[in-house]
Amino acid sequence: MSKIELWHGPDKGLIACWERGKDLSTEAPELAELTRNGELVPLPWKGGVENAIKSKLKCGTFRYLAMWQGLCGTDLMIDTDVELTLRCTKFGVQVVFTDNFSKHVDS
Repeated sequence: MSKIELWHGPDKGLIACWERGKDLSTEAPELAELTRNGELVPLPWKGGVENAIKSKLKCGTFRYLAMWQGLCGTDLMIDTDVELTLRCTKFGVQVVFTDNFSKHVDS
């Protein structure tokens, strides 16, 4: 499979991100434990929370969410037609996961 097919195919790379998250859970079990406790840890995709922010709201990508779900050990469950909001248990920041990339410009 080419990179174009991987990232721009029907699943938009979500399965690859989820599988990488599953692999990462074995490589970094302490990181996986944090995600199972509801932390939105920093990952290669936009959506992790590194520190508290004043606005308490930011945007994230579905690719982050897919990797995070794999890291948590949950099934890949993403409806890309609907935005999903999660709150980081460590910093209290809400992250809105979306494929509307214009929302990512300032977050």
